[in-house]
Amino acid sequence: MTPENIIRIALTKGRLEKKTLELLEHSGYDVSELRSGSRKLIFRLPNSNIELVLSKAADVITYVEHGVCDMGVVGKDTIMEKGGSFYETLDLGFGKCRFCLCGKKGEDFYAGYHTRTIASKYPKVTRDFFSRKNMDVNIIKIEGSVELAPLLGLADAIVDIVETGTTLKENGLEGVIRLKDERRMIFQNAERLFKQDEGKKASFWKGKKKIEVWDLSGFKMEGCPYKLRVVRYHEQWEENGKERERFM
Repeated sequence: MTPENIIRIALTKGRLEKKTLELLEHSGYDVSELRSGSRKLIFRLPNSNIELVLSKAADVITYVEHGVCDMGVVGKDTIMEKGGSFYETLDLGFGKCRFCLCGKKGEDFYAGYHTRTIASKYPKVTRDFFSRKNMDVNIIKIEGSVELAPLLGLADAIVDIVETGTTLKENGLEGVIRLKDERRMIFQNAERLFKQDEGKKASFWKGKKKIEVWDLSGFKMEGCPYKLRVVRYHEQWEENGKERERFM
């Protein structure tokens, strides 16, 4: 339990710490002691009832779960990997990154039929992603610079958070796919089928407009576990001597 009238906030060391201090400073709090380079781990902000606890990301969740901290600032990557019993209350809008599957530049990750080996700091996130794609993979947990794994021949690819992609490029790696891009892939595959007229296409006139409708009620995509029905609507008409069209 935290002391009475004290609001104790667990704060992830590193970039999130820096951004959070900027936010607190902008809100009028004195954070000079935290910026002084002190090795202390617990700081009481002057003239306030706020206490900051500096810790590793995974421990932030542990401290909040067990009630020794009232709240915490931690990345979504840690929440997805660790889980736990807590409430996500607010996206602070900084530390934006994305989960990516990354491999050696120029290599086709999906070529061949062998079981791939994936290195990651996030084995749960990695396992969940490939499970949704019905792919069997070997997962090796790496704590440090995960980019080394494919360069040393330890893994075929990595799953990691990417901010700018600079580290990947400098080490000869490139993104294969963002882990949250399944929806985009669905629409890209549907677009290809629409262009090939593989759906049930109906054409008719409504007044002066020509209407075309495609219905892909049996649409399937490899690696996608969802049952899908994709419909596309296209209308063409002439207005002021110019041809107009609209897709939906």
